[in-house]
Order: sequence, then structure tokens, then C-alpha cells
Amino acid sequence: MATLKSLESAELGTAISLQDLLSQIPFNDQGLIPAIAQDASTKNVLMLGWMDHKAIETTLADGYATYYSRSRQAYWRKGETSGHLQEVVSMRFDCDGDTVLLTVNQTGAACHTERETCFYLKVAGKEVIVAPPEG
Repeated sequence: MATLKSLESAELGTAISLQDLLSQIPFNDQGLIPAIAQDASTKNVLMLGWMDHKAIETTLADGYATYYSRSRQAYWRKGETSGHLQEVVSMRFDCDGDTVLLTVNQTGAACHTERETCFYLKVAGKEVIVAPPEG
């Protein structure tokens, strides 16, 4: 089994099984890792959610982002009630295997505030302003 460390110097195209990778993921004490959603066309960062092993596998199986809600202690498919779904284009892990990056086709707003992205509060000097996405 290849390790995450050995993949750091691996040639492009080197492959390992998804199960091998998932067995090495350093999930936190709650069994979760952060998952960043990025718009496939604009490249804007849309939101941050949390995933565990099951959420990752569910996302890959049905093609839509499924997260684990820490506050509700339950799984939720992004947009299941609002219709603002995230169709997954690709899933990547960072070099340490401790963050997921989902590139998605976002339907509607990504944020519960009905904004395009959850990252609308921009620091400007000593103020924080409500700002449009930068992309």
C-alpha cells in the first residue's frame, strides 16, 4: 500500500486505490475532515463543510455533495431542501490528506443567506464589509 508520504514524490499518473487513501486520512476526533466547495466555472470558493468516510463515499456514489452537519449530527445533501445542489465535477485531497476539495457545478446560491458564496465578509483595513465574490 502506497502511503500519502510516498505520493509526495510520485510521478504524475501514479495511482492508489480510494480505499487505501481513505484508510490513511487523518480524520479529527469526531471522524471528520474539512471539505471546501469551489465553483467549477468561476473558481470562487463557495463554502466549507465537513465530511467523514460515509459522506465521501455517498458523494462519490451519487455525484452530489453530501456533508455531515456537526450541529445537527446528521448527513445532508447540499441543496436537498433549497434545490441549490452541488453537482461534483471532481474531488481532490490535499498533500496531507486532511482536506477535501470539491469542484462543483453549483445550482443557485451556495450560502444559506442566498449569496453566491459563504465568503462574503471581506476585511478592508479595520472594517469588515459585505462584498461580492472576487472571481
